[in-house]
Formats: sequence, C-alpha cells, structure tokens
Amino acid sequence: MILSAQEEVCDAVEAVDGSKFRQDVWTRPGGGGGVSRVLQDGNVWEKAGVNVSVVYGTMPPEAYRAAKADTSVTKDKAGRIPFFAAGISSVMHPKNPFAPTVHFNYRYFETDTPKDVEGAPRSWWFGGGTDFTPSYIFDEDVKHFHEIQKRACDKFDPEYYPKFKKWCDDYFLIEHRGERRGLGGIFFDDLNDRDPEQLLGFATECANSVVDAYIPIVEKRKDTPFTQANKDWQQLRRGRYVEFNLVYDRGTTFGLKTGGRIESILMSLPLSARWEYDHQPIQGSEEWNLLDACKNPREWL
Repeated sequence: MILSAQEEVCDAVEAVDGSKFRQDVWTRPGGGGGVSRVLQDGNVWEKAGVNVSVVYGTMPPEAYRAAKADTSVTKDKAGRIPFFAAGISSVMHPKNPFAPTVHFNYRYFETDTPKDVEGAPRSWWFGGGTDFTPSYIFDEDVKHFHEIQKRACDKFDPEYYPKFKKWCDDYFLIEHRGERRGLGGIFFDDLNDRDPEQLLGFATECANSVVDAYIPIVEKRKDTPFTQANKDWQQLRRGRYVEFNLVYDRGTTFGLKTGGRIESILMSLPLSARWEYDHQPIQGSEEWNLLDACKNPREWL
C-alpha cells in the first residue's frame, strides 16, 4: 500500500511540476530501511518529499512514547521494546505563497514485548492523517480539502471525520504560541478497535485521497501573482512549521530515537524560513485572518 501511494503521489507531483524526484534507497542499522523521494527547487515546489519506510528491531521507551498517543501504560522499566513499523510520510512546500503546503502520514506499528514485562504490552495499531497548511485562506480551497477527507472517513464511519478533525486541530498545536500549524484535516492514532484488514482499508482510502484533495488546489494557485510581502509572510508561516516539527512532532522524535536516516527524518523542513521579532499582522488583513484561524479552529463544512 505505501509503495503504491508513494508512486501515485510522486507521479501527480511530477506531472504538475515538470521536474523529477530524486530517489534514495537506505538501510537502517538494526533492521529495515526505506525509500526516500525528494524533489527540490522544482518549478512549482520549493521542496516536496514522499518517504516510505519499513523498520524493525528494538526501541527505547522514549521512542515507544513518541510512537503512541496514549502513553499512560509506558514506563521506563520496560527496557528496549521489540517493534515493527511501516509507513508513508510526505510534506510538500510550494514556491508560490498562495499555494498551500500539505502533509500526510499513514503508518502501522506492532510491538512484541514479552507479556511479563510491565509498561509496554504486546499491541498493534494504525495511525496517521492528512493536514492542510496554507499561508492565505481561500475558503473554497479549505472546504474542498476537508470535503475530500470527510468523504474518505464517511466510507467507514460517519463519526470518524468530526472525531479525527478535532484530533488534528488538537495535535498540531504549537503550544508555546497558542496557535495551530495550519488549518487542520484529519489525524488519528492508536487505532486498533476493529478488524486490522478493515483499518488497513481505511488507511489506504485516506492515502489514496491525497492527490484529489491537494493537487487541484496547487494547480489553481501556483501561478497567482504575489509580492515580496506575500513571500515574507509565507516564510514566517514556514518558521511555525519548523517550530512544530522540531519541538512537538512525535514522528520526528520517533525517527531520531530509533536511528532513522537523518535526511529522511528532516525531509519535512522547508528549504527556507523566516523569523521576525514580535511580528503582528494588521488586524483585519488576510494575514491576520489566517493567524486567527490557526488560533481559533473553524468548522469548514
């Protein structure tokens, strides 16, 4: 599934950009490896990466805590934990400030800790999501993106979208600023309450929805005229992206704690970003509208 999704997304991006992804096949000391595909300095995207990995071996308790949303059962006394993980992860940063960034990640985990080891029981679960991070709000774009996510969720459970939409808003919170990284989407973790084949089908449906949710928006916005002020604002929002990924993102922590390839782990970061001291957008401006939506999540559907 993850290899198929990687191929589909990369083909769609190449068709729009006119440039090709660089492919990097890597192995992980301790077990497994992956395929990283990165397009850099393209015609449309400043940086786009689509990575797949299948890794296994043992991980320290802090990596296990990063892998799970529910950490209440995890204790350091569990020692190193045998695990298997497979997933696809992608981030795409367009050049045009009116074209949005998107991130998606879908993954499967299992642990095989002996039953007499307290703190990390044998378990399996699915996790992931797709979220939308524009620098400027076009209501029709945000609604389109959320509608595609809702459609994928509704095929399996009508309660999924509202539950996972809220989870997304809560997860991508930059706590030290009191604002979200973007305008949300869906996010879920520790999902193991149904037949695993059914949950694999759900994750597959979500991964297969990315192209329809994202590519038409980029095609619509990639040639929009912009000013240097628009570009500066995009760079400030990229700075927020960097802050979240380096400080709060559990995927980054898991990759670093399990000895993943550093270039692939930090693939999500943009080529460039900007920080200004105490920057405040003018109230009522388009920039202020975006920041307000990041501080106060909205219902888009």
